[in-house]
Amino acid sequence: MKRFLKHLALALGYGALGVGVVGILGYLRYLDGHPDLKPWHTALLASEFRAGDAATNLVQYLQQENRLFADLEREVRQQTPPEDRELWNRFWPGSDADPAGNGTNWNRTFVLQPPAPKAGALLLHGLSDGPYSLRALGERLHGAGFLVIGLRLPGHGTAPVSLTRATMEDFAAATRIAARDLRERLGVNLPMYLVGYSNGGALAVEYALARLEGESLPATDGLVLISPAIGVSPAAAFAPMVQILSRLPGMEKAAWTDIGPEYDPYKYNSFPVNAGDQVYRLTRRIQERLDRLDRGQGVQGLPPVLAFQSVVDATIVPTAVVDRLFRRLAPGGHELVLFDIRRTAAATSLMVSHPEHFTQRLLTDPQAPYSVRLLTTEGPESDQLRMLFRAAGQTNVVAAVESVRWPPGLMSLSHVALPIPPGDPVYGDGSGAKPGRVRLGNLALRGENGLLVVSPGTLLRLRYNPFYSFLEQRVIEFTSVPDSARSEDR
Repeated sequence: MKRFLKHLALALGYGALGVGVVGILGYLRYLDGHPDLKPWHTALLASEFRAGDAATNLVQYLQQENRLFADLEREVRQQTPPEDRELWNRFWPGSDADPAGNGTNWNRTFVLQPPAPKAGALLLHGLSDGPYSLRALGERLHGAGFLVIGLRLPGHGTAPVSLTRATMEDFAAATRIAARDLRERLGVNLPMYLVGYSNGGALAVEYALARLEGESLPATDGLVLISPAIGVSPAAAFAPMVQILSRLPGMEKAAWTDIGPEYDPYKYNSFPVNAGDQVYRLTRRIQERLDRLDRGQGVQGLPPVLAFQSVVDATIVPTAVVDRLFRRLAPGGHELVLFDIRRTAAATSLMVSHPEHFTQRLLTDPQAPYSVRLLTTEGPESDQLRMLFRAAGQTNVVAAVESVRWPPGLMSLSHVALPIPPGDPVYGDGSGAKPGRVRLGNLALRGENGLLVVSPGTLLRLRYNPFYSFLEQRVIEFTSVPDSARSEDR
């Protein structure tokens, strides 16, 4: 029996080794099929901000950012290979996708200063994009008298290689520098808000929870979250193992989930494994802070939260916004705004899954310590919009007909659509397009599969929010305070 077990163990061991070798060879073949790495995947941008750097205020952060963009020009843009000097390459100076070719480079931190600020807003963009994603909302807030800082988070706005090295700690440190600077510019009496999109929404929540746990940070009067990354795919937990593999000779491509052509001026198309790892770590930190702060009565002391979320979202988990954040908060003026799907029989029959259970749960939950608004259609085959509203702690739902209609051919919103207005010159419906600039929001290209470097999913995905004016107006209402209003315990 002992001999039999010994031989069995050896057989199983050799079998596992064989499977491992075959798996590695298969993975190498899979990686070999990926596009070649370019300078924007391999360059060293040494001036990028890191947590613990000497920069301790926004002026120093911007000085370091100036050095970083000089690195980008020298190490990436001037190193563009001849075969990549194309009309739609963001790294080829003068191309239609060149972010610096239209006056203001919205990949860089921006400050919008009104003559006499009434309030302040710190804008935190999403993972792999840049300050441009919240540009429109920032300009609207500035028009309403807000001093606005649109922060470029570390690893963003330059080249995708920067995201192979950036960490959650870098993001959080930069957020704190900008928040302290904004409070100093505003003085002690004016309200201050954090506005975060996707990963930026998670950073805003982490900041507010850190302050509740005693970190010395300026108080905020409210959080505005757009498609917040509160929950992501559990597969991100395996990212560290893949990154170790990518350090082996010949395995450099393993550091990338996607390697794509960089035709988008304000968002990386190539996505490194490390980026998914960092947002996963950030969501874990949020949950750990919530666990410590929730003593059975919900987390108390968090400033009012206004969040916007599509009921379907391929980037983050929509239900996590409810189950991992909103349901864990004590009552405090919190509100969740949801954008529904197009409810027609034809659309429903083509869906992988239907969010009906999710929306009904939110509208009928009497224990929910937050309000819910659902922008939906009036009936199964109607394109007339209506707003369903349930107040915190109530089950009564109030319906109001809206003045706009659901656009034809649209089935749902998307993760990337919410903060973008229809008139956006890059991602909009085409109405605001500018000659000689790339347009990505309303591409209508038809042909055979595999013809284009642009994936079919990119062509189908909605890039702008047809209901953006509602989002913008709700943000203005949420952040409007009397001139004499003053937050306590700053």
